[in-house]
Amino acid sequence: MSDFYQTGVVATFHRLGNQSNEKIEADLESFTKHRQLALVLPSLFSELKRDALKDIAEQLKGARYVNDIVVTLGPCNETEFRYAREFFSKLPQRVRLIWNDGPRMERIYRILRDADIPYGEPGKGRSTWMAYGYVLSLERIHAIALHDCDIMTYDRSLLSRLAYPVVSPGLDYNFCKGFYSRVTDRLHGRVTRLLVTPIIRSLERMIGYHPLLVYMDSFRYPLAGEFSMDMSLVRVNRIPGDWGLEVGVLAEVYRNTSVRRVCQIDIAENYEHKHQELSPEDAGAGLHKMCVDICKTLFRTLGSEGVIYSDGFFKTLLATYVRTAQDMLKRYDDDAAVNGLYFDRHGETLAIETFTNAIRKASDIIMADPLGVPLIASWDRVISAVPGMMLKLNAAVEEDNQ
Repeated sequence: MSDFYQTGVVATFHRLGNQSNEKIEADLESFTKHRQLALVLPSLFSELKRDALKDIAEQLKGARYVNDIVVTLGPCNETEFRYAREFFSKLPQRVRLIWNDGPRMERIYRILRDADIPYGEPGKGRSTWMAYGYVLSLERIHAIALHDCDIMTYDRSLLSRLAYPVVSPGLDYNFCKGFYSRVTDRLHGRVTRLLVTPIIRSLERMIGYHPLLVYMDSFRYPLAGEFSMDMSLVRVNRIPGDWGLEVGVLAEVYRNTSVRRVCQIDIAENYEHKHQELSPEDAGAGLHKMCVDICKTLFRTLGSEGVIYSDGFFKTLLATYVRTAQDMLKRYDDDAAVNGLYFDRHGETLAIETFTNAIRKASDIIMADPLGVPLIASWDRVISAVPGMMLKLNAAVEEDNQ
C-alpha cells in the first residue's frame, strides 16, 4: 500500500487499499456519456510489431468509457499506414489514424507554413500536437488522455486512473499527470532521479522561492509521458517539438490554469518500457540529447518568468547541481541497499557527469540565443490565423481513414 502524504502544491492521488478498477470504469462509463473522452496514442510503426502494443490494443478492447482513439503515427509509408489501419481496426471504439507523412497531411503543413505558424520538426511533439488538433475538430470531446505505446507492463487500470480526475464532474481537474515507480532488479528513471530533481532543487537554492520551481518540484515523475487534460487546455497550450516535451507541457499547464486544478495520480505499481542509451560522448543522441533539450526548456521557461542569466549564474549552477546530484546518488544507493537491489555506482556517476555536460551545453545555447526555436503554436492561434483549418484537418484525417 502506498503512503497518503501530500507534498508540494499539486494534489497527489495514491494507490490506497484494494484497488477496484471495475468500480472506476463503471463510473467512467457513466461520466463519458456526457463528458466524452478521446485517447491519443503516439506510435512508431516499429511498435506495431512488438508485444507491448499488441497487449495494449487487446486490453483497450474493454475500455468502453473511451469514445475515440486517435493513433498518431511516426514516419511510415502508405503500405505501413494500411497495415496500421488493419492493426487497430479490431478495436470497438471509433478509431482514427493520423498519417503524418501522407500527402493530405503535407497539404495541411503547407497551409501552416504559408501562414507562418510554427508546427515543429517531425517527432512526438508534432505528432501529438496534430492529434490534439483533430480531436478539437470533433467539437464533442471533453478531455483527452495520452499514453505511450511501448509500455511492457500495461494494465487498463493505468488509463482509467489517469482519466478519472479530469473526466469526473465531481473532481473536475483541468490536468492530471501520471506517476509510477520504475524498478526491476535496480532503480530506473535516471533522468528524473539524477537530472531533473537535482537541477530544480539547485535552482531553488540559488534563486530562492519561485512558484514555478515549487510547482515543478511537486511532481513525483515530471518526465512521465502519461497525462489527461481537458479541451480548454488542449486548445491554448503550446509545446516544444523536442525532448523537452514533458517539461514544456507542465510549464504551459502552469501558465494556462490554476495550480489548484492540477493533480497527479499513481497509475501503476511498476512501469517498464524501452530504455534510451546514455551516449556520454555524443550530445546529439540518446539520453544526452534528451537532457540538453530538457535543460533548454527549463531555462527558457524560467527566463520567461523574469529570471536573469549570466555566465556566472550557470557556472554556479553547475557546481550546485553536481553537489546536489551526488547527495541524491548516495540516497538512491542506500535505498537500493535496504531493498536488496543492484546499484551500479559507476554507471550512476557516469550519468551525473553526462548530465553535467548536458547542462553546460544547454546553458551555452541559452546564452547565445535565449529564445531559440519557437514552440509549436497553440491551436487557438491556428484557428485565428487560418479560418476553416479545423474543417480541412478533419477532412484530411477522415479521407485517409476511408
